[in-house]
Amino acid sequence: MPQTHTIKQLELIANNIREDIIRMLEHAGSGHSAGPLGLADIFTALYFDVLKQDPKNPDWEERDILILSNGHCVPVRYATMANAGYFERKELLTLRKLGSRLQGHPERRRLPGLETTSGPLGSGLSQAAGIALAHKIDNILHRWVYVVIGDGETDEGNIWEAAMFAANNHLNKLIAIIDRNNIQIDGPTEQIMPLEDYRAKWEAFGWHVIEIDGNDIEAVIDACAMARAIVEKPVAIIAHTVPGKGVDFMEFDFHWHGMPPNLEQANKALSELRTLGGKIKSEHE
Repeated sequence: MPQTHTIKQLELIANNIREDIIRMLEHAGSGHSAGPLGLADIFTALYFDVLKQDPKNPDWEERDILILSNGHCVPVRYATMANAGYFERKELLTLRKLGSRLQGHPERRRLPGLETTSGPLGSGLSQAAGIALAHKIDNILHRWVYVVIGDGETDEGNIWEAAMFAANNHLNKLIAIIDRNNIQIDGPTEQIMPLEDYRAKWEAFGWHVIEIDGNDIEAVIDACAMARAIVEKPVAIIAHTVPGKGVDFMEFDFHWHGMPPNLEQANKALSELRTLGGKIKSEHE
């Protein structure tokens, strides 16, 4: 669908999404904070500019496909979908509640607009590659398959099996966006299981690689446009992001990987987000 937002408008939307993430997690009392906050700019770019989609018709046959491989980061997807008009924002406060459509990992049959059910890390790239291959076999040339992957989950061997498969089949409609936030549940990635030289690894597996600042919405949009211009191989966008982005006491701290804020912490985080880190005067002051 045609997009008309300016970059400034998109940045404000991303900030609203971060506020929603904090409210959701505090209300749920469980969930992951750092990754979703860091991914807000990427998901804003995808849902409000990049993806061919229709929130009023989630199963539109012409839509692009978006798979979230690191399913624990799904609060950012729920918040973005609500802001984009897939469902009402008030439903966000049902996150992780019994019977809710918004479970702690995305469940495809619960919520229209989710393409896959995820949980086991490392599976998303295989799912995306399978869909991209099916499109290629059916000669569907106008739909792209995007998959968001966490850097920590690339410890998983099946990621690299899928990477080989995608390159071998020249799946040029497949675009992987890798959240390179340098943390995983047990600590920094380079201490737990070093990934560098990360770009060289993806290139060695036959992928075209683009590196960007993943918290720069314009850079995300431009990288996706460049990726769609690559005709001979799949594309990996290594998006360097700040875990916990926008909340000073969460940024770069791996302890927030799988921890929600309590009420006091949530209020502090919301105050920071509302004032953009003190850059503007809060309406609540």
